[in-house]
Formats: sequence, structure tokens, C-alpha cells
Amino acid sequence: MRIYIPATLRMLRDFFEQRSLQPLSGTAFALTPALREAYSSGGDEELEYAAMREAARASLRLISGEQDEQQEAEQQDEQGEERSGQRTRRVVVAADAQDVTLRPDLDHAVVRVSGQVPWNTVAAVHVDTEEAEQDVRAAAGVIDAADLGDEQAELTLGDAEDHELAWFAPQEVPFMLELM
Repeated sequence: MRIYIPATLRMLRDFFEQRSLQPLSGTAFALTPALREAYSSGGDEELEYAAMREAARASLRLISGEQDEQQEAEQQDEQGEERSGQRTRRVVVAADAQDVTLRPDLDHAVVRVSGQVPWNTVAAVHVDTEEAEQDVRAAAGVIDAADLGDEQAELTLGDAEDHELAWFAPQEVPFMLELM
């Protein structure tokens, strides 16, 4: 089954270096029977895109958590030095997995992956372009408010989601990471 794993650039670097990744809480997204039922029309390609978009939204939650960690670290850093690797981009890793459990109780596209996802199962990596960074940073800061129905936060989230993720083949990832 093709799964879409939400990640951050930091997670992607670790994934590439360690050649495996344990998705946070085992959570990934996929074209599931529940997702298919939730849409009145659409082919597999459109529904897989919907699953990928859900993973991109989950990536915003991961970015939000990293931003909170970064703010704490900056408060403890007396010099206030800028830390390296501060790019703020959504990342979705598309991989093929066998041991997947459907979780329609959580959401239509949610699946749980047991264990590590090996690098050699990666089909593609999707990452925001530089033009999206400001909108993604803003959306990550209001993702919780948007989930709670704040209209302004939802508009901010929409600005980030208007940006399409760029596609990278697995062999292109080291070069992409080097340029970041």
C-alpha cells in the first residue's frame, strides 16, 4: 500500500542518514476504503492526492512542534544566535508499506504503520518550495486554532495549502537536502 508520511526537513535528514524512519505514533495516510467512501467521485490518483494533502496538513503540526522547541531553545540561548536548519517547509514521504492498519476511527485516510519504514521503500518525497516558507511558517503557528474553527486561522492555513509540494525522486533527496 502506498502511504504518505508527514515529516519535517529535520525528520527527512534523519530518515536519509539512518535509512529508516519511525513515523510519529506510527501515523501515515493512504487511499483507504473509508477515504474512497468519503468522496462521491474521483479516481485513485485524485484520492491519493487527497491522502497526501492530509499528510501535508499533519506536517504542519510537526513543524508547529519544532517551532515550539526552537522558541524554548532560543529563550535559553543567551546570545540569541540564529540556529542552522531553520527552513520551514512541509514534507511528505511517499513509501510502499506492507504492515499497515487502517484507522477510520481517527480519520478517513489515517493508517498506522508498525515498525520502521526503510528508505528503500520510498517512492517519492514531496517538499514545499522556497516561495511557500512564509505561508507555511504562519500556518504552523495557527494550526491548532484552525482545527478549533478560528476563521482567520483557517484562511492562513489555506494560504499555505495553496502551495503545491515539489516532487523529488529518492535519489534526488541528498542533493535537495544539501541545497537547504
